[in-house]
Amino acid sequence: MMNYHILVVEDDQEIQELIKQFLMTQQYSVEVASDGLEGMKQFNKQSFDLILLDVMMPNLDGFEVAKMIRNESNVPIIMLTALEEEQEQMKGFDIGIDDYITKPFSFHVLIRRVKAVLRRSNDQSTDNHLVFKEMQVDCDAYKVYVNEVEVPLTTKEFEIVQLLLQNEKKVLPRESIVEKVWGYDYYGETRIIDTHIKNIRKKLDIPYIKTVKGIGYKIDE
Repeated sequence: MMNYHILVVEDDQEIQELIKQFLMTQQYSVEVASDGLEGMKQFNKQSFDLILLDVMMPNLDGFEVAKMIRNESNVPIIMLTALEEEQEQMKGFDIGIDDYITKPFSFHVLIRRVKAVLRRSNDQSTDNHLVFKEMQVDCDAYKVYVNEVEVPLTTKEFEIVQLLLQNEKKVLPRESIVEKVWGYDYYGETRIIDTHIKNIRKKLDIPYIKTVKGIGYKIDE
């Protein structure tokens, strides 16, 4: 097993220690931070494969930390939150996080989500290189280029683009995209895909991602 390096940013000391110990039993290397500022210091000092980020924290909240990280890196981010409102979760996905876990949570669910996100961010595709018009996708490196210029995407955004390209001109229902990209049972609103598509369109600035009303999306000329 690869020794993944995980940063846990959580201000509740008891929860922080429990997460750390549970991750370490799964052979992960873990660093911790007790607030947003300390989390950013750790992030700038070391390289991480995944960040578990609490939302409600002193100094810098999780949303601000996620924004700062996304300005520099596409490292996968899972947010830990007691906020169940869809608007709050949409805010996180707009920033570019990869997943949400709502408190209180089972540590077995936490591990399942962590493994799923790490697997998606490190798996290699059998279609190593995809091309559509001015867009090129390097599936091994998880990189997307438009007119030979790299466009940074989050892990989920990349996987949505890759899925659309692998099914060129085929309409993919929202439910199908969720099933393929999330990789586990997702009980939330499938319209969350719309937020990711909006972000992808904004970043790539290309007209090929088409909405099929009431169904889903496809990539086509």
